Amino acid sequence: MGLCLSDEQGKWTEIGAIINFSDPLLSTVAEHKESYNLPFFDAELIQLSLPDIFIVYGDMRLKKRQIRFRSTNEPDFVELHFSLVGGGIMKNHINGHVHQFDALQHNIIYSPEFDGTGQYSIDKKHQFFEVHFSKNYFLGLVADSGDLLSRFCEKVDQHHFSDISETNLKMTFPIHQCIREIMSCNLSGKLKVLYLQSKCIELLSLQAQAFEQSANNKSRSVLKSAYERDCIQYAETYLTTHRQKPPTLTELAKIAGINEFKLKNGFKEVFGNTVFGYLNDVRLSEAREQLLSGTTIKAISDDLGYASVQHFSTAFRKKYGLSPGKVKLN
Repeated sequence: MGLCLSDEQGKWTEIGAIINFSDPLLSTVAEHKESYNLPFFDAELIQLSLPDIFIVYGDMRLKKRQIRFRSTNEPDFVELHFSLVGGGIMKNHINGHVHQFDALQHNIIYSPEFDGTGQYSIDKKHQFFEVHFSKNYFLGLVADSGDLLSRFCEKVDQHHFSDISETNLKMTFPIHQCIREIMSCNLSGKLKVLYLQSKCIELLSLQAQAFEQSANNKSRSVLKSAYERDCIQYAETYLTTHRQKPPTLTELAKIAGINEFKLKNGFKEVFGNTVFGYLNDVRLSEAREQLLSGTTIKAISDDLGYASVQHFSTAFRKKYGLSPGKVKLN
């Protein structure tokens, strides 16, 4: 990440320097875990370096509302940014641009330099995940990939500060899943390099697809106000929170304060899936994680609200192509 943070006395502390970011001969992933306990800032970071890709994620907790920071000798890269928990406001004094992220939002950012401030809630956890592609590698990956990406790439190529969209998007389930798979990767050597490369490109593809779809849907969206979009977000939160005993579509519409037509169509517009298709993905992803942690198949089936073990096993096989028993054995 390559940042310097300043305390109230103007003393700068460097954190998260990028290592081997663009070494084409790197055959393994360089991994670094770092903890910081400063008078104004606590953080735990994990950094993964592979050819032309740098991944950094972690938790941070601020002890004062605003901090000053700047970039330091970092390569020229394009950043995929994901705010997982908490949010904040970052103002770049170089160009006056302001980035504001709430929890579970994402964007694609090109910021050649940063010197500015960040504002965050005090003593609350902020969790983030970022993938950085070297500029030339990124431009090669997304060449001729759609109108929105083409316009963004023109600005990147001209070294102009830019976001792919002025509006952040809500993270979809496939984006969540891809991030979890990157964070939980336990491969080693060249296999880990290949796996992380493919997953980072998949994550970029999911983001690009979401922003292209959002741009195309703006003119014909069924959601005509910020209130209706908030209703869809609330419906998703309520649905996943009550996934063991989910409401019917009619009940969910009443709970969210929106009619069924807008719930069905608006949910698919925002999350790229039907209400219960999305719920099925969430439950099966959680089931897979529980299987890998050693939980019994019957306990998972009961916990996630399936009518029977057979019903759960059928759904799981359809999603992953393997029975729950085979996943558990592996």
